[in-house]
Amino acid sequence: MADVEFRVDGHVAHVRLNRPQGLNAITAGMDHLLLDAWTEINANPEIWCAIVSAEGEKSFCIGADVSEGPERKTRMALAGGLTGIGGPMVTLKKPLVAAVQGFCVGGGLELAMCADIIVAAQTAQFGLPETRHGIIGECGVVHRAIRQLPHHIAMAMILTGERIDADAAYRYGLVNEVVPFADLANAAMTWAGKINKCAPRANYAAKAAALGRLGYPLEVALMTRFEEIEQYAESEDVRERDAAAAEGRKPVWTGR
Repeated sequence: MADVEFRVDGHVAHVRLNRPQGLNAITAGMDHLLLDAWTEINANPEIWCAIVSAEGEKSFCIGADVSEGPERKTRMALAGGLTGIGGPMVTLKKPLVAAVQGFCVGGGLELAMCADIIVAAQTAQFGLPETRHGIIGECGVVHRAIRQLPHHIAMAMILTGERIDADAAYRYGLVNEVVPFADLANAAMTWAGKINKCAPRANYAAKAAALGRLGYPLEVALMTRFEEIEQYAESEDVRERDAAAAEGRKPVWTGR
C-alpha cells in the first residue's frame, strides 16, 4: 500500500495518509504524492470536493518526518504545496474536508487548517509543539493558527506547546463537528455530500472570492471582480440553473 492513498468515489476525491506506524509523519516521498493528489483534484472536472484523512486511531499527522534529517534536500512543501512553506504555494480550488483523529500537531495541524471544513474525532489533540522542542523556522502553522483561533488561545499554544482537545477546538471555532472516532469517516462524507448538493463551480467561485480577499479591507473585497465568478456566469451549470427554475425541477449539476 502507498504511504498516500488516492481514490475518487463519485465526485469526491479521497486523500489518505497511510503511514500509521510513523504517526503519519510526512516523508519527502509522501510530499510528492500529496502534490500529485492536489494537482489531480484541481484538474479533474469530475472531482467536486475532497476529503483528507489518515489511517490509524492514534494520529492524523504529526508533521514532517524529521528522522529523514538534513539529507532531505527537496521539499515541495508540507502537504504538497498547499501550505506554501518550503516550496511553491498550491491553491486547492475545490472544497476540502479534513477528518482528524488523535495527534494533529505541527505541520499536521497546518494541513488540517488548509481545509475548509474540519471534522474531529473525540480523540483529536491539536497542538504546536515546535518551541517546546526548540524548533522554529517555517512558520506556516503559526500564521494560520493566529488567523483561525482566538488571539490569546493561538498565542498560548504557540508559546507553550500545550495541546487543546477536540471539544476545546470546537468551542474556539477551529473545527465544525466532533464525533466518536467510529463515526469520523461517515461524518466527513456527510459534509462532502452537503457540499456536492451545491453547484460545483459556484462553490469554486465562492471559495476563491472568500479566501482571495481574506486579508483585505472589506471595501477592497467589495470592489473586486473575481475571474472565477465571471467564468461561472458563462457555465453550463448556470444554464441548467435557469432551465430547472423555469421547469419547476431540481437542477442536475455537471460542474461544467
